[in-house]
Amino acid sequence: MDWKSFLDKTKKDFTNLNQQIPDTFKGFAIMGKEAKKNGVVSEKTKEFVALGIAISTKCESCIGLHIESLIRLETTRDELIEVLAMCSYMGGGPSITFSTKALEAFDQLSG
Repeated sequence: MDWKSFLDKTKKDFTNLNQQIPDTFKGFAIMGKEAKKNGVVSEKTKEFVALGIAISTKCESCIGLHIESLIRLETTRDELIEVLAMCSYMGGGPSITFSTKALEAFDQLSG
């Protein structure tokens, strides 16, 4: 998969839907801003949690968007691989499959 093109289309689709349901997107953005802020738990750790949920729910768009955030937060490939090992352990075969997608996205988007 070409992750950059995929995420560009995803973001365009979000923009189109946002025009139809702006209050829903506004509420989601407010909730996200509050949830992601650094606190006792770092934003990076929260993004790893979000990535694990994205993998377990098989949401490719979510995987890509959270990988983008993890790259912004200067996540190393080694850190990601350790988290993907835990995701794979907890979710079995389906999570292994979607963990490979997360690693592919990281490699493409961080390069």
